[in-house]
Amino acid sequence: MIMIRTWIEPVVVGAQVAASFYDTGLLMTVRNHYNKTTLSSNSSSEDALQKSISNFYITYNVIMGLTPMLSAYILAKLGERISGKILICVPLAGYLVSRLFLLFVILWDWPIEVIFGSAALNGLTGWFTTYWAGVMAWASQSSSESRRSLRLIIIEMVYGLAGFVGSLVSGHIFIDLNLAKRQGVILACCSTSCYALCVLYSIFILKMPDLTAINAEKINCENEHIQENLNVPINSEYTEQSRLLDNELIGISTPRQLNGTPSKLILILLFMGAILLNVASIGAEDVINVFVLKKPLSWGPVEVGYGYAALYVTCITSFLGVLVFSKCFEDPGLIVIGILSFSAGILIMAFVQWTYMYYVARAVMMFSLIPTPTIRSMISKHVEGSSYGKIFVVLQLGIEIVGVSSSAGFNKLYQATLDWYSGFCFIVFSSLGFVSIIPIIITACLQKSRMLHSRSCLNGETAYGSTIN
Repeated sequence: MIMIRTWIEPVVVGAQVAASFYDTGLLMTVRNHYNKTTLSSNSSSEDALQKSISNFYITYNVIMGLTPMLSAYILAKLGERISGKILICVPLAGYLVSRLFLLFVILWDWPIEVIFGSAALNGLTGWFTTYWAGVMAWASQSSSESRRSLRLIIIEMVYGLAGFVGSLVSGHIFIDLNLAKRQGVILACCSTSCYALCVLYSIFILKMPDLTAINAEKINCENEHIQENLNVPINSEYTEQSRLLDNELIGISTPRQLNGTPSKLILILLFMGAILLNVASIGAEDVINVFVLKKPLSWGPVEVGYGYAALYVTCITSFLGVLVFSKCFEDPGLIVIGILSFSAGILIMAFVQWTYMYYVARAVMMFSLIPTPTIRSMISKHVEGSSYGKIFVVLQLGIEIVGVSSSAGFNKLYQATLDWYSGFCFIVFSSLGFVSIIPIIITACLQKSRMLHSRSCLNGETAYGSTIN
């Protein structure tokens, strides 16, 4: 029972179902609002509606992305000193309160600008920046280094399954289940209810993993690895000299204890790759949300829900991709496969004219969610376990800051190219994806050279120990 209480998956499922309900409800509410505004101004221009929705999301995303800068790092420090639950509970509480604003906008006809206030409140409580960093830190602490990439991609798969189910039904709930003849009221209520359950679970049921047992298991694995390299039986008695030699070899074989400069360089390169890829991914999804509402697609609530579901299916296919490709490739190879999948799929999105082409593009992007959790796994192997929350928050902040600052530019670029070629933005996103491969390849080369250096040092120390004996 205690082991089950350490599982973060129920929180991920509940929060993602709530988020998928909210995303569909918000997009359709914003479209309905600006559609009425356009009709009241006697303007039937579809481009005007597109620009209004796009401008709304520019402001919304800027507020949501920048306000966590004021709180995310503080929450990360508190999580490091007090409890990792802070990184999960506080953002979820912020989600719960801020998501109520959508219900009020639908139910009582509040101005749509109220949503900007909810975004600010959500950001000040950490938002996704802190919440997802806390989830990844929690999963990293409860897994061994050898299984960490798989563990993190499992979390992504659970996240995707929950989003898939929530998105499939969200459009139907928005249309079919109404209260006082107002579309979206039941959907908003379902979203806030899911967040409330997540908050209660994370506060009263969720239990921190036993770090002592995990660290002991890690040390035993390291000792077994060293003994195998030295051909020393595990149960043999050690002399003082052999124990000293083992301690030296631990320092050689552990990446984060090697010369600090290469580790810092590797971290910088991993950060660069993650930020570039996520900037392209975030920008692409922002534009897609608006793109599917206009001709030739002209999607409604049900189609929007299905589109979100197709996005979340990539979490499942990415998990399966890790299971298959991890037998042939190491972490850098998995990341490159994922980046190529994203870049090729988003390039196809630039030429979408029919709904089926949208799903073809999503099918090509089936491994696009492999890179980010795998990069987090690689990063975690170069920092201490107690710093996971802080380092993941810093990474997420970097992604959000660069992503938000560039998202406004991407949306303006989309508006500027509507009359010329509305898919041009997707070509830009695809190019950014291909560029993000460069730091990953450099990282792989650095790690390979370090591994060869470690082996040469290991062989040298072994030969030296044999000579002494």
